[in-house]
Amino acid sequence: MSETLASHALAVLHEWVQSESLRKHCYAVADSMKHFAQSGGYEIDLWEAVGLLHDMDYERHPNLEQSATEGHPFVGVAWLRENGWSEDVCRAILSHADYASVSRETPMEKTLCAVDELSSFIIAVALVRPTKSIHDVDVRAVKKKMKDKAFARAVNRDDIIRGAAELGMPLDDVIAGVIDALKADAERLGLTGTSA
Repeated sequence: MSETLASHALAVLHEWVQSESLRKHCYAVADSMKHFAQSGGYEIDLWEAVGLLHDMDYERHPNLEQSATEGHPFVGVAWLRENGWSEDVCRAILSHADYASVSRETPMEKTLCAVDELSSFIIAVALVRPTKSIHDVDVRAVKKKMKDKAFARAVNRDDIIRGAAELGMPLDDVIAGVIDALKADAERLGLTGTSA
């Protein structure tokens, strides 16, 4: 089978998720995962697949009450296990939901947690720029918006800060890495801006 894990994951994502915004979130997290896998010398295809699949069941089973056994991410992980996905993938996806009580131990698990909320936040920062372009976003702009409690209120700032701390990286470096990752996929993410 010549299909890569990431291309297989993309097909699964498209099967499970119809919402364009949730798909873009998963693309962005996958871009970030791929970036950090590359810079850390890890398995890029595996990390990208985890990023694509981490919220695959969120649209159908959002689990807003944060049940420790049902809904997101348990439904998706059960399906992945049934369909022969590795335990590495399943554990990483479970570990990004604190209420699943799966400790984050591997670099892949810690990175997923660190880039999940941050990827969405940086997209939000790009979309409020006059140009709506990721190319006009820098670390300073992101940190300034993090202080603005009214901006992207749904994004938990503590999760972003804790994610970087768990990774053992300065927050600025994690932010810069995610910005670079999103710039590389600006077209698919719809972040090329009004001038493009």
